[in-house]
Amino acid sequence: RRCRAGSDPRFLLAFDTEFFLQRVFAGLESGAVYAMLGLGLVIIYRSSGLLNFAQGEMAMFSTYLVWALVGKDNGGGLNVWLALVIAMVIAFVGAAAIQALVIRPLGDPHLNPLAVVIVTIGLYLAMHELPALFWDSANHRLTPLFGTGSIDIAGTALTYRAIGAVALLLIQAAAFWALLRYTKLGLALRAVSTNAESASLSGIPVQRTLMFGWGLAVSIGVVAGVTTVGTAIFDPNFMLVVIIYAFAGVTLGGFDSPLGAVVGGLIVGLITETLPYYVDAIGGEFQLMPAFVLILVVLLVRPQGLFGRKEVIRV
Repeated sequence: RRCRAGSDPRFLLAFDTEFFLQRVFAGLESGAVYAMLGLGLVIIYRSSGLLNFAQGEMAMFSTYLVWALVGKDNGGGLNVWLALVIAMVIAFVGAAAIQALVIRPLGDPHLNPLAVVIVTIGLYLAMHELPALFWDSANHRLTPLFGTGSIDIAGTALTYRAIGAVALLLIQAAAFWALLRYTKLGLALRAVSTNAESASLSGIPVQRTLMFGWGLAVSIGVVAGVTTVGTAIFDPNFMLVVIIYAFAGVTLGGFDSPLGAVVGGLIVGLITETLPYYVDAIGGEFQLMPAFVLILVVLLVRPQGLFGRKEVIRV
């Protein structure tokens, strides 16, 4: 929004403040989604040392599952929250099966990283086409998780959707932190991510641990997908840009840091929702530019990200 020259300066100040808060609230909502997807990327990276380029499309297909369980566009099916839980369970089982049947036969990703990249890109392409195979993939709507209301903060509407997105992110981050710190399963995930061979010799079921990691990561993505849709019309392309921003957030925070995924995702959300409105060169066809510039700068200056650990190789 641009203000007209010659307006009352007091009016301009109030107007700019309100508009800035709107962009900040929108940035927090978007950033929470990027951070949720980023948490999934970190879980898979920490447990198996690879990047799942199909993470966004898995979340997209799972969102279609929720839509189908709710009763499609006309409703009349399950409650959206119950549908979300069921879709998360289905996504967990499906992702665990993909890890066992598709990823495991490739062997150690460190020895053959190109094969893993190609397979996850193949999964991305396959997942993108699945909604058209099972349903009409034209534009649809989904019942919002948190309704369409809002509260007033300093004269600016803060939607329930934004509050709910941030709350879900904090719950997921806290649960994942508690899992890693206080449970045997979390200890197994940390051990496998550090040295799978040593973990196996210690009696840890490495394969089952990796399957759990994939299932957990993709089930988190279901929440991100449903939150992304909100009240908007969606189609199979709705996660294409979102996953790019999620990768930017994880790159900023660090691929091996859950805290980095949360902080990085929120920062990227704030940047992408505010900067285009104050810098004329950004926006429209260049809306992805801040994310790509951010990725480039972080990789050049601090490749491990803000919270990531620098890899030390002994020779």
